[in-house]
Amino acid sequence: MGYRAMFAAGFAIGYVVGTRAGRERYEQIVKVGRQVAEHPAVQKATQTVTTKTTEITKTASAQVPKIVTSAKKAATDRLPSRLGGKGEAADDADDVSADGHLIYPAEDSSQAAAESAR
Repeated sequence: MGYRAMFAAGFAIGYVVGTRAGRERYEQIVKVGRQVAEHPAVQKATQTVTTKTTEITKTASAQVPKIVTSAKKAATDRLPSRLGGKGEAADDADDVSADGHLIYPAEDSSQAAAESAR
């Protein structure tokens, strides 16, 4: 609740200060922003960033199918064969009982007997 109150207070203060500054200050800020955006150095930097971003995007999109194929193969190799994978089915690989509950390794056989009786 405190965050909402702080947000509301900040909004109210910003509104009051903004209205006192008036339209002239707003126009001045917009004018400076446009001058900065139209400056040749800013235009050059914008063009460079756009070009590099496009190159990186093309490179990344070309690599995605390779990465997906590799990940699919790795996952298939690790999945047991009963789940559609190529992995070997080990006898002790499943720690799940017939009713679907996990079976935890016991430190001694008496503890295992007590847990299986539950």
